[in-house]
Amino acid sequence: MTRDEFNAYCATKPATSHVVQWGNSDVWKVGGKVFALCGWNDGKDAFTFKVTPLAFEVLGDLPGIRPAPYLASRGMKWLQHYDTPGLSDDELKAHFDISYALVSKGLSKKKRGELGIPEPDPTL
Repeated sequence: MTRDEFNAYCATKPATSHVVQWGNSDVWKVGGKVFALCGWNDGKDAFTFKVTPLAFEVLGDLPGIRPAPYLASRGMKWLQHYDTPGLSDDELKAHFDISYALVSKGLSKKKRGELGIPEPDPTL
């Protein structure tokens, strides 16, 4: 996945906003909270997203995937796809969807209603 493809995909999510910060990273937010970002890793795009505790344990040791620098070191369940083989584009998109749902779930019901965000999956 390229940075442009990442940005195009994240832009399809309801009520999102995009900012460039933290050393030219593309940061995507819902309700003012980060759900995905793309920054640099040795000149290559690296994609960071929130995951469930189980996904953090299972995926965190795969080649090309690691606990997200800064975020995971503070006890947060975030992973970073930084190299091959990592995840396929379709798998990355699925994880961006889950990250969006997890972050949306953390918003108040009132805030979700104001933003027109559907009720999150209760199994997440």
